[in-house]
Amino acid sequence: MDDIIDVVQVLSEQECWQKLADNTLGRLVVKAADEIDIFPVNYVVTDRTLCIRTAPGTKLIELTIHPDVLFEIDHVDDSAAYSVVVKGTAEELQHQSEIDEADSLPLVPFLPTLKYRWVRIRPVHLSGRAFQRAPEPDRY
Repeated sequence: MDDIIDVVQVLSEQECWQKLADNTLGRLVVKAADEIDIFPVNYVVTDRTLCIRTAPGTKLIELTIHPDVLFEIDHVDDSAAYSVVVKGTAEELQHQSEIDEADSLPLVPFLPTLKYRWVRIRPVHLSGRAFQRAPEPDRY
């Protein structure tokens, strides 16, 4: 059991924010009725919130129906890995001043498509873990 403690580190809230700020791609989990959907999205961190751009469609409809969301990022390399999970509330930006401010953020769609709707995720809870990677210990 001590081996597990040595390779798993709980991230502080500040470390979680830093990991979020260091990345641009995550997964957004939304729920409407009894359906759960997961969408890969690129995002930007601003003022302790996450902002994404999207087009009209399933994702935006589900966020409107059920604004409680999960958002997750992870990273893996040869020696380490981490995961950060955000529980929060999503809202489409409606006021022109908020949209203008969001339009100035350094976020462009990965795909060459029009995504002119902005969604802000206000975190309620952040959690994260960092993992040291190494060969599996002997079983016996």
